[in-house]
Amino acid sequence: MASNDQTELNKAEKSVIEQDSDSAFEDENEDWDDWREDDENDGGENDKPYMCLFLDSQFSSCTELFEHCRLAHKFDFDGIRRELGLDFYGSFKLINYVRSQVAENRCWSCGLACQPPQDIQNHSHETVKLKDIKPLWDDDKYLKPFMQDDPLLYSFNEDEEGEDNHMTLDEQEELMRDLRNIDEMCIEDTGTLEKSAHGYGENGAKEVASTSSSHQNLGSSSKMEMVNGDSSHSEERVVSSDGKPSDKHSKASIMNLVDKDIKKANANYFGAYSSFGIHREMISDKVRMDAYSQAILKNPSLLTGAVVMDVGCGTGILSLFAAKTGASRVIAVEASEKMASVATQIAKENGLWRCTEGNNQYTGVMEVVQGMVEEIDKSIQIKPHSVDVLLSEWMGYCLLYETMLSSVLFARDKWLKPGGAILPDTASIYAAGFGRGGTSLPFWEEVYGFNMSCVGKELVRDAAKFPIVDVVDEKDLVTDAVLLQTFDLATMKPDEVDFTASIELEPKSTESTSKTTWCYGVVLWFDTGFTPRFCKETPSVLSTSPYTPKTHWSQTIFTFLEPIAMAPGKPNVDNSAAVGTDACPASRIHLRISIARAVEHHRSIDISIETSGVDLDGRKRCWPVQMFNLS
Repeated sequence: MASNDQTELNKAEKSVIEQDSDSAFEDENEDWDDWREDDENDGGENDKPYMCLFLDSQFSSCTELFEHCRLAHKFDFDGIRRELGLDFYGSFKLINYVRSQVAENRCWSCGLACQPPQDIQNHSHETVKLKDIKPLWDDDKYLKPFMQDDPLLYSFNEDEEGEDNHMTLDEQEELMRDLRNIDEMCIEDTGTLEKSAHGYGENGAKEVASTSSSHQNLGSSSKMEMVNGDSSHSEERVVSSDGKPSDKHSKASIMNLVDKDIKKANANYFGAYSSFGIHREMISDKVRMDAYSQAILKNPSLLTGAVVMDVGCGTGILSLFAAKTGASRVIAVEASEKMASVATQIAKENGLWRCTEGNNQYTGVMEVVQGMVEEIDKSIQIKPHSVDVLLSEWMGYCLLYETMLSSVLFARDKWLKPGGAILPDTASIYAAGFGRGGTSLPFWEEVYGFNMSCVGKELVRDAAKFPIVDVVDEKDLVTDAVLLQTFDLATMKPDEVDFTASIELEPKSTESTSKTTWCYGVVLWFDTGFTPRFCKETPSVLSTSPYTPKTHWSQTIFTFLEPIAMAPGKPNVDNSAAVGTDACPASRIHLRISIARAVEHHRSIDISIETSGVDLDGRKRCWPVQMFNLS
């Protein structure tokens, strides 16, 4: 269930045509080098990357870093600060504490020691009872920066402070000098191991540093002076009886604000589906309609006499299929008031509406319930676990956009009978690398005899910041397709909607071992399955793959910060060159992708992509993590 607005906008900016010959690669790579030089000249000498708290990934801002930690490692820094009411120094200690625990391959929240070290990356979990573990880092020894010259320590508070309180570069450096001197002032170090500039060894592994537990408490006046440099800039703070800062808003007030935001987002979302154009687009999608009609109409043993619930019925087309197949009762749920009315009228006009109230007696099997599926028990009599078949077309761009899957799982857990059928019952996300033909570069290189490549270059640079929903031709894929994630809708838990997965992309097996190809990014698509588990007579598959006829979902494109050269076995490689360049192509690209429901924008999803290239000798090159929001 995805609108066409975003697709049309992307298509206006991006056109995919035949891929040019390989001779253009050299000139194009020079252009990318020029862009990188411009970027380097734009940055100040004192710009430093922000290191992930859990990996050796680098970020251009602390906001991106914390969003990555929330998505990939389930460490919600801002949420923890809010829940515990942490001030600057409490937050400062938390960062150093987490870095110290990760360096020891130990979970920062539960204390589990992970062996081998790689297990710590697979151990992320939601944090519970934060108040119980707060004393772990509430120790002044964590006022000493664990990682030398850690820019995160003087930047994490920027979003909360006004412009007048924003620290200048000189103030940042002064603060870091003061923090580095804490060891001399009040902490007696007992054997700190030497660390590299960012706390990592040459092999990429974190090196452990130990600090003495002996320390002295710093007075609040000293802390204030370190932050502001002048006691005259201090301001009065309201504190509670336990000495903690008092929050302006109670937790109830915050929840009310969040609730209002969600209701507003829902109203906008369901309002968008009041447009008939969107429904025409979905009904005109032959791949979509063939898959659903086959699953419903050609599996009579599943539908005949069954109680069916259709979540997000729209015009009611899937409910009409179920009624036609012989269902005894079809409950069509639609949150949009307008579309619920339309679906009701369509059911009446086709003699399928069910209503026994008043003088009008309709003896059909289909009833339309207006409202969200989470709230329908307020307006309809239906017993829990009384539905035989749960039906829904819930998929959005990149499968999870619109976050409607959560509603489907809610309906499954509350209304579906044990052992009941859910259609579709599987969903899978796939990934592949795309080449130059999947970008806007070819279109702008020759426009009625004129070279407008500068436009294409700018569009590709911008594309590295935003996801693009568009159709990618299979000939523009330069790697084999890889399964990223699969969902079993019959058994999965609601919190498994958000996930992190690692994959490796390799050049297409049909490519010559000595031929260099350029990978500009990764494209994601999905399949949903109506498997023999429930559709025993006629299974069906709905695929949005570049290898199958196009659908209104298209594919979702994520462009790398720069193209990566790939070759499965190119001879005469220059080992002194950077991996991923023409002189030293990568033999494979490793991706760590996280997809999660956005916190600030309900119905949107956040995607983080960590990219690294590996050559035949195992040498590795990492690029900064990219953060995307699909909204």
